[in-house]
Amino acid sequence: MKSIRALALASSIAMTFAAGNAFAAADIVDTAVGAGKFTTLVAAVQAAGLVETLKGTGPFTVFAPTDEAFAKLPAGTVENLLKPENKAKLVAVLTYHVVPGKVMSGDLAGKNIEAKTVQGQAVRIDATMGGVKVDEARVTGADVVASNGVIHVIDTVILPKAE
Repeated sequence: MKSIRALALASSIAMTFAAGNAFAAADIVDTAVGAGKFTTLVAAVQAAGLVETLKGTGPFTVFAPTDEAFAKLPAGTVENLLKPENKAKLVAVLTYHVVPGKVMSGDLAGKNIEAKTVQGQAVRIDATMGGVKVDEARVTGADVVASNGVIHVIDTVILPKAE
């Protein structure tokens, strides 16, 4: 009887670990793909050659515009950015949405700060007025945890300042 209980306990532990691995958080790219509302962002990340970077160790904080956010851009903007001759500009726009490190919404509560992006310029993050804004974008979903960082969903594509 003891051996049956021991076997049952061992099986239970093994199944728990297997289930834990099956449900481990995906990386930022796979999390965005799985969400189903970032198809334009994922296509842009692919066109910019940033997939491997965003699947890397990180951690990264990504302010991820939805497909609806991209649709707010003037007609032809996305198509132009996706052209091979505009890759450098596309990379600049995308990396402006990424901050090194894992910044959770609780880290921002009540603060009005600037955070340096991977692109090099700083974004203004304002969490003092009962919500969070990143430049002019509103955070509509926070703390989507990935294995290599966190995603905060935004309603507008933010653009780096012209240099």
